[in-house]
Amino acid sequence: MTNLNILIVEGNDPRNNEFFVKAAKASCSENLKNLVLKLEPNSKIKIINPANDNETKAVLGNISNYHGIIFTGGAMRLNDMTDEIKKHLDFASNCFKYENKILAICWGLQVCSTVAGGKVAPGKNGAHIGIASDIEINDEGKKNPIYKNKKLKFTSPAFNYDEVCKIPDCATLLSSDKVNKVMGLYFRSGKSEIWGLQYHPDYEYWQMLNLCNGRKDRILQNNHFDNETDFQNHLNYIKEEDKKLDFENRTCEIRNWLNHLTLAKNKESNY
Repeated sequence: MTNLNILIVEGNDPRNNEFFVKAAKASCSENLKNLVLKLEPNSKIKIINPANDNETKAVLGNISNYHGIIFTGGAMRLNDMTDEIKKHLDFASNCFKYENKILAICWGLQVCSTVAGGKVAPGKNGAHIGIASDIEINDEGKKNPIYKNKKLKFTSPAFNYDEVCKIPDCATLLSSDKVNKVMGLYFRSGKSEIWGLQYHPDYEYWQMLNLCNGRKDRILQNNHFDNETDFQNHLNYIKEEDKKLDFENRTCEIRNWLNHLTLAKNKESNY
């Protein structure tokens, strides 16, 4: 067991947090906390919301205490560019000034990519509604530690309407699917190194089904499906994929990232 200090950055505003707690039985940050503690029970975890200036100020003043930072998913959209979104971007920018190892999931990937010079826009090929099918790891991904022991083609819980349409300079694309070219990304920005995923190894399909049902009216109004029958058929597809879901393979990226932190921590302690 390894004693890791992990900072988790909540990706939702309070209103969306309430929805996630009701549908998925946990906020994005608490959901990730639960998974990290399942994989590394001795970890110490701090959760903050970038909208809280006092929290971000305190954390940035002690940022060297953390072995890694996770930026979670969330329901906000960068093109809205609210004051709260600006605070998420500002916090990520400040994190990049330090030697951090960052895992950025879904909304987190979009925030970190934008700060590093990339661009985010509504997906040209549609959206991931609860699931991303046949994500393929490319040759660069096969060499990256985030995908160690991962199946080269896999299906994963996912939920996003936007995508990274321009990757940051010097970023390395690791995986793609038919909906989003950027599904896995590695890059450095400032003094930090970032692994970004446009899908959710931290979620289970039952949670995605609840999120889909909770957003049903909006999904249909936005014409993501031709009609309610198509929507229900999609949910049935997710239920079938749930029967095949393998915990070890689903969570592989998070476990690999935690192992990367452990190796770095042990290396530092040997000096």
